[in-house]
Amino acid sequence: MTETITSELRKTPLHARHCASNARMVPFGGWEMPVEYSGITAEHMAVRTRAGIFDVSHMGEIEIAGKDALAAVQRISSNDASRLQVGQAHYSALTTFDGTFVDDMLVYRMAPSHFLLVVNASNIPKDYAWIAAQVKEAGEAAAVDSSSRYALLAIQGPAALGVLQPLCSAELSGIKYYWFTHGEVAGARALISRTGYTGEDGFEIFVPPNMADRVWQALLESGRSADVIPCGLGARDTLRLEAAMRLYGNDIDETTTPLEADLGWIVGWKKEFFIGHERLREQKEKGVTRKLVGFEMIDRGIARHGYQVVHGDKPIGVVTSGTQTPFLKKAIGMAYVPMDSTAPGSEIAIDVRGRVVRATVVPLPFYKRTR
Repeated sequence: MTETITSELRKTPLHARHCASNARMVPFGGWEMPVEYSGITAEHMAVRTRAGIFDVSHMGEIEIAGKDALAAVQRISSNDASRLQVGQAHYSALTTFDGTFVDDMLVYRMAPSHFLLVVNASNIPKDYAWIAAQVKEAGEAAAVDSSSRYALLAIQGPAALGVLQPLCSAELSGIKYYWFTHGEVAGARALISRTGYTGEDGFEIFVPPNMADRVWQALLESGRSADVIPCGLGARDTLRLEAAMRLYGNDIDETTTPLEADLGWIVGWKKEFFIGHERLREQKEKGVTRKLVGFEMIDRGIARHGYQVVHGDKPIGVVTSGTQTPFLKKAIGMAYVPMDSTAPGSEIAIDVRGRVVRATVVPLPFYKRTR
């Protein structure tokens, strides 16, 4: 049974390299991916103090182009893409008509009428079907699933710029956060974006799949003196949680809205129309009944995804993400709770495997890098 499942999993262009490097491979979103190389704690600390390299080629890329491409992106996404300059990106929600998340995504403005959307690996078929159907309503624009055209590597951490620059034909120091440029990296044509999912400075590098291994090896070699190491999805998850970055399928999904997820800043309130705008405007006017908050454990215990927030013997909320973090060395998490429990300092109770333990609501993010 295991062999059958494994044979059906998709593999990134770096799969052989991961296996040769003795990474522990696991199924994730329909892909076989490295969860760790040298250990989640070691990889987490490398990114916080030096830099780490991630294979995130499982992520999906959907391109929208045509005369009405901007109108199409404005229709399907919550954020205001008209404010993006060419060479700039932003975070947005791909929304349902109920104002909830089909997915979350990054939107890159490649040209005035050409956009690149980066979506979650497990959602690629669903997202593409939704986007393609909705784009038809916007006029002269077409959506193409370009995921097979890209391998995506991320170098994250305070040493990232110093490691990447010697390999890159473009000057990187002038690229602002959430902006991107084009150039070559280790001889491969690349889109280089100053973005990431770790809370650290760093870059995400889009390259042709057949160049992925060359770029991966070059990054490791360039980073040797800084003790840069390969990292897996385990550290990526603990890093993003410290930075309070939401994870689709845990913290956000088709039952949650941006306002409930405390992401009202990704809604373009001045836009006349986008899918789900009526519901979100109504929520903004009337207020939400629950909200995603951060918490730290008071009592011993780790609150994991799916654990219930309780009042007495009554469930009142749910933990969406939780772990013991390697850098902060605290048990932290995020949970949806009623509005009267959302103020920082509020105490909440969580059922941890049959034992009710106390936690306190804290401001997000848990970790913010020094700039």
